[in-house]
Amino acid sequence: MVTVLVGMLYLFRFIFGVCIFSFLTVVIYRLPKGENIVYGRSHCPGCGRTLGAGELIPCVSYLVQGGECLGCGMKISGQYFLVECLGGITFVFCSVYFGCGESGFLSLRGWIAFIYMGILTVVAFIDWNTKIIYDRFHIFIVLLGIAAIWLFPEHTLADRIIGAVIVSVPMLILALVVPGAFGGGDIKLMAASGWLLGWRAMIPAIFIGILSGGIYCIWMLARKKITRSDRIAFGPFLAIGLAAACIYGDRMLEWYLAVWGI
Repeated sequence: MVTVLVGMLYLFRFIFGVCIFSFLTVVIYRLPKGENIVYGRSHCPGCGRTLGAGELIPCVSYLVQGGECLGCGMKISGQYFLVECLGGITFVFCSVYFGCGESGFLSLRGWIAFIYMGILTVVAFIDWNTKIIYDRFHIFIVLLGIAAIWLFPEHTLADRIIGAVIVSVPMLILALVVPGAFGGGDIKLMAASGWLLGWRAMIPAIFIGILSGGIYCIWMLARKKITRSDRIAFGPFLAIGLAAACIYGDRMLEWYLAVWGI
């Protein structure tokens, strides 16, 4: 019986995360178009038909409809389904890793991590679609960093200040020397995230970001989908590194230093 109740609790957490990230799909779609993200009924981008309640059930509607609009048959991007599932997995993971707190749902530390993961998700997909990272997301991360001063006391103020510059400043210098090496949004993302996560997490974050971005570029070059002169959106790869560093950053750096006996 206890196992069933625990399973139902985790299912509820998954559904909650799915619903939150379902709203983020609206942000990802509407913000670059200049549309209001709060007001306005959801509609099919193909035929403009307003979607009914049965078509707005996160994850479920996409599967039931076979990834198509019921009106015009237009294929719906799998991005929506991916983001929603990612939200459910993220919320469950945060509840396991950071604990449930006194509420029995999610601790305050877990909320900081979950909100940060949500911001990274929006940044990654908008940058992937448009090659733009909006400054408002950097501001949100900085505000999370201010809240984290009390919730993550293991990261001192000096730790956070160093984190804000240890990666972003070299990126800025490289961007000035090699035009187009990094975008301004990428640099500001690393600066804001360094303030939130501290300098120890930023080392593995940039390593994972560059490694994953490099592998993607090699793969695309091999398939002749891009050329050496093409620019790619680097934000999604930085987001992957930052998401991993948010959870395991300090541990990854400690492991690396231990391996090399430093």
